[in-house]
Amino acid sequence: MQTRTIALVAVLATTSLSAQNTPASVTTIPGAEVTAAFAKGRPLIETAAYKIHASRRDAPGQAEVHARDTDIFYILDGSATLVTGGEVTESKETAPNERRGTAITGGATRRLAKNDIVIVPNGVPHQFTEVQAPFLYYTVKVTAGARP
Repeated sequence: MQTRTIALVAVLATTSLSAQNTPASVTTIPGAEVTAAFAKGRPLIETAAYKIHASRRDAPGQAEVHARDTDIFYILDGSATLVTGGEVTESKETAPNERRGTAITGGATRRLAKNDIVIVPNGVPHQFTEVQAPFLYYTVKVTAGARP
């Protein structure tokens, strides 16, 4: 039931953020596929306008900055510290509109746990640290200015 609720929230969030973009068809992702995706952490669907990932962390990640994507995280299990803002250390472009680095200096920290929702606007550095594994969370990425 929680998986269906999150999928609905993700679709509603994507729809409300890009109301002028009407989807051409309805997409259903079966529960077994979603469960399998969380086993390793992988994308469930990616379009030009949005992406939905079954995210999994077993250790801290790199610092990230997305020039166009706003990240919406819904925490399902585990906990982690999220650092946001500040400056990315050793920042390198890894793909168009994407930067990664080793850490964030001067950012704000917050502890995330089950049922928390966080919205990280595009352009804001962020990094998961102090991960209590498995840390499972949905990531909905809404791309600024994109059309489906």
